[in-house]
Amino acid sequence: MILMLQFTATTGQRSSVTVRVGHDVTLSCGNVRDGQKNCDSTDWYFNGLRDRTTVELVEHGQIRSKPDRRRVTTNCSLVIKKVTDDDVGRYTCRQIISGQQQGADFQVYLSVTTMTEHEDNDKVVLFCSVLDYDSCRYTVEWLYEGKEEISDMEISPPSCSANVTFPSFHLNQRIYELLKCKVTNVYTKKVQLFTFSPQSSGKNQTSFYHL
Repeated sequence: MILMLQFTATTGQRSSVTVRVGHDVTLSCGNVRDGQKNCDSTDWYFNGLRDRTTVELVEHGQIRSKPDRRRVTTNCSLVIKKVTDDDVGRYTCRQIISGQQQGADFQVYLSVTTMTEHEDNDKVVLFCSVLDYDSCRYTVEWLYEGKEEISDMEISPPSCSANVTFPSFHLNQRIYELLKCKVTNVYTKKVQLFTFSPQSSGKNQTSFYHL
């Protein structure tokens, strides 16, 4: 069992990263230039899901926005702590030397996966969803890996979010282990499997496995 916190797919001058809500993520700069001192030739910009205006996060290697949650690594990657829905968006890494841009931008698209639990009388509903920057590039579906059928279990069709409903008297740790949320990137075909890990809060608790 390999515990993962994020998934990255890279194509040309862009990459896609999916991370669980509440976890840290590292966004790599694919066009970083060698020979920099403290990443003084690297800028990072952000275009959010809700506000599409461009925000400068890093200028010449120095954090300009939310330094309590963001930092720059020695290889000029951008680290974001405790990712939230507000962090979903397009991140652009740009190389600037003597005021002139060097090469093409490198863009990282960050999306987040959220899992929640809701109890309604004698029913339990587990939700799994992906929040993406543009049109959803993922399909989400629930898988039940148990050999024994569960009466009245309902699994919604695959989409950018999915839910599974079952009678509450079946609720136990074994059920959580047998139910997996499968997240598939429709372009790269890469798959992530999330197992729900209940806690007293019953919110946004997951274990993340990568196939």
